[in-house]
Amino acid sequence: MRIALVTGGARGIGRACAEALAADGWSVAIGFRTSEGDAKEALGAIEAAGGAGRIVHLDTLDEVSVAEAFREITDTLGPVTGLVNNAGYSQDGLLVRYPMEAYDRTLDTNVRGAYLCTQAALRTMLRARWGRIVNMSSAIALRGNAGQTAYAASKSALVGITKSLAREVGGRGITVNALCPGLLDTDMTSHLSDEARAAYLDQTPAGRTGRLEEVASVVRFLMSDEASYVNGAVIPVDGGLTA
Repeated sequence: MRIALVTGGARGIGRACAEALAADGWSVAIGFRTSEGDAKEALGAIEAAGGAGRIVHLDTLDEVSVAEAFREITDTLGPVTGLVNNAGYSQDGLLVRYPMEAYDRTLDTNVRGAYLCTQAALRTMLRARWGRIVNMSSAIALRGNAGQTAYAASKSALVGITKSLAREVGGRGITVNALCPGLLDTDMTSHLSDEARAAYLDQTPAGRTGRLEEVASVVRFLMSDEASYVNGAVIPVDGGLTA
């Protein structure tokens, strides 16, 4: 059986990815830190559709929590052979007065958390000589955006990790790829003003926000056997924003 962990899987992109993978035959562990109710709701939707999975408490900033989560998944579902590093954090602000606490939290959540989960997942993937890792980066990593220097730094780091790790483990049947979504309607973008949203859409040839399932469908493909020769790719899913 193929077992996938989706970090930040209770809502938004994470939930859409969890549901798409479950529909493709994966048993899915939905990682959550605070949104237990949302995680249970996501699992209920998966089970109602005939899929299988469980929820697992996971603080990606805590090495002990990561180790315990992977142990729990292994004991209940099986060894993890698929990982979607989706848990993320963003706080906008101009660099000249950006608080270091927010910078540290952004980098720790978006980079260190993905790094710790990837280390844990690789232990089972290397033994299985098969695995799939998808890192959720952002279109901001490719084009930049005023007021998002810390976020851009963290998401650019995921691109570097993706390309380097793809070279490290590509010969072991493991692929590592990154997605760069554009503007989506999620909790993370709910703070945007109407003016900021309009500016994004004006620069997006598709002229609209993306749908969660449009991102999840690409993740579903990258996690499949059909994508076995796609490795180290950085794929925009942004309606042409970075074209």
